Amino acid sequence: MAIDRRAFPCVKDDKVVVEILEIVQNSAGLKLLRIGANEAAKMLHKGKAEFIIIAADTLPLEIVLHLPLLCEDKDVPYVYVPSQQTLGRSAGISRPVTAVAIVKSDKAVLAKSLRRLRELVDSIAQ
Repeated sequence: MAIDRRAFPCVKDDKVVVEILEIVQNSAGLKLLRIGANEAAKMLHKGKAEFIIIAADTLPLEIVLHLPLLCEDKDVPYVYVPSQQTLGRSAGISRPVTAVAIVKSDKAVLAKSLRRLRELVDSIAQ
């Protein structure tokens, strides 16, 4: 299936996708992950979102296209990953997931990973 060109920045490198999904998995383990487009939007509105990861194969993509606009408004980085199914699995559930939000925390383990994730997204967006 072709990924919609509106899904930008979309990660195409498998190593980077795996790294992003590991950060999602670690966030889920630390209870710092909110699952679903609605929950991600709520965290953005409340100012609690640290990072947003969106599935690029969401059909129709319009379901999640409001998230990048909110992210840019709130100055929160975001990235698209290719698959809903793998995003759901890394979030710790068996269902496909359209988006997740990593919430702000003062846990040092996650802070280092999020800095790395920001660097990856910046390099993709260039």
